[in-house]
Amino acid sequence: MAVKIRLMRVGKKKQPTYRVVVADSRSPRDGRFIEILGQYEPRQDPSLVTIDGDRALHWLQNGAQPTDGAAKLLEISGVWDAYKQANGKVAAAKPKPKTPKAKTVKPAPAEAAAPAPAAEASAE
Repeated sequence: MAVKIRLMRVGKKKQPTYRVVVADSRSPRDGRFIEILGQYEPRQDPSLVTIDGDRALHWLQNGAQPTDGAAKLLEISGVWDAYKQANGKVAAAKPKPKTPKAKTVKPAPAEAAAPAPAAEASAE
């Protein structure tokens, strides 16, 4: 089972708050989750981020992959740095997406290009 640490939207319309949850990657965004790790309130000034560091560290060490937004919140709360120090490597980091290679245009064969100027020279 692929487990992710991600954000679950709660709150009224136009007033989002998020829960930081551990969920199966196949479950919907606001659906079933395994455990609540904390909350994120972006509408407050400054934004409020509360995360249970011990539980988040436990899930990261057991292979949970954070999404982009959750990873940013883990960095802000200091859990990500603690995880890197505990493991001594950049584990659970997402691989960089592969960029498609530019298509190369093959040059025309030299034989086909050479007779064309000769035909023009004979026409003059």
